[in-house]
Amino acid sequence: MSSSRSGPVAGAGVGRHLLIVDDDDRIRELLKEYLAREGYRVTGAAHAAAARRLMELIEFDLVVLDVMMPGESGLELTSWVRNKAQLSKTPVLLLTARGEASDRIDGLSRGADDYMSKPFDPKELALRIDAILRRTGVKPIMPREIRLGTAMFDLERLELTRDGAPMRLTEAEAQLLKTLALHAHAPVERMDLSPDTADITGRAVDVQVTRLRRKLEADPKNPRYLQTVRGIGYMLAPD
Repeated sequence: MSSSRSGPVAGAGVGRHLLIVDDDDRIRELLKEYLAREGYRVTGAAHAAAARRLMELIEFDLVVLDVMMPGESGLELTSWVRNKAQLSKTPVLLLTARGEASDRIDGLSRGADDYMSKPFDPKELALRIDAILRRTGVKPIMPREIRLGTAMFDLERLELTRDGAPMRLTEAEAQLLKTLALHAHAPVERMDLSPDTADITGRAVDVQVTRLRRKLEADPKNPRYLQTVRGIGYMLAPD
């Protein structure tokens, strides 16, 4: 799979939230990185059980599923999506190393919207995702500001105010809050919040979250807005 830095539909995904489900960590992370550059909000899951939990909590605009996963396959997960009332209209794109016609027919018969065989060009994947999403309706407009109780965060100016009074943010805190705001109501993995690749533990992010909670929360020890998502990272839950 190529990882070209330039995409053909740059910005096409603004406001759309994708779920990538693949047990191959390298492929999952490459897709998350590439599609994020195309403007999509991207969440990853390593197996079907994690994907189910995420889909029951978060509304995704499209799900990309690897067919061959240990345990529950992408085909079985597609059937589950189609049979669950609140998810039944969520578009599904299947990825697989198997290219036989019978596999494609099986995937499409279970309700998949499209099917790609590995290896593939991420540019083509982005174009297929865009084509599917164009059939789902108008793309949502991202808000400029989000409200967190008595606080307000401006995503363009990276400014935080409480009751109209400005509150000081470090550059790292402002960028972290913006990333969480762009993924509002969806968990963001700890390492996706850290621009410092040397910080393999994510401890710097934990420190920034603690500081932000002191500025955002009435009770920082029991956060209402900047929540911990166990086993994943953090989630911002604005009003």
